[in-house]
Amino acid sequence: MRALIQRVTQASVEVDGALVGQTGPGLMILICAMEGDEDAKARQMAAKIAKLRIFQDDAGKMNLSLRDTGGSALVVSQFTLAADTRSGNRPGFSTAAPPGEGERLYHLFTEALRNEGIACETGRFGASMQVALVNDGPVTIWLDV
Repeated sequence: MRALIQRVTQASVEVDGALVGQTGPGLMILICAMEGDEDAKARQMAAKIAKLRIFQDDAGKMNLSLRDTGGSALVVSQFTLAADTRSGNRPGFSTAAPPGEGERLYHLFTEALRNEGIACETGRFGASMQVALVNDGPVTIWLDV
């Protein structure tokens, strides 16, 4: 699995002008299931993100996790994280999981994150979404598991 996480003060996602998910202070998580990913990868990614120490403590050091801060997450499926841009000018996405498997793993990841004690909302798999966020820091981290 592949994720792009951003520490945010707020984030939201709309579909057809309607709000479908939002978070206050916490994380915006763009997630992509890759071809060959299995359930264990989704659970491993959720555990890693829940414990990742990227929030500031009282001394101003990135020493706290999302669990520690009580923050929440907005999880949005983004198959374009699988983009292969090594040749030509048009990205290829053949390394992304097939849509049915990608959706299943997306939901499994979200449930695993909730099982880690993280409140989360989601976008809508496969929909054209408008995402808004305020990146805090800015802190943006790429993760592969």
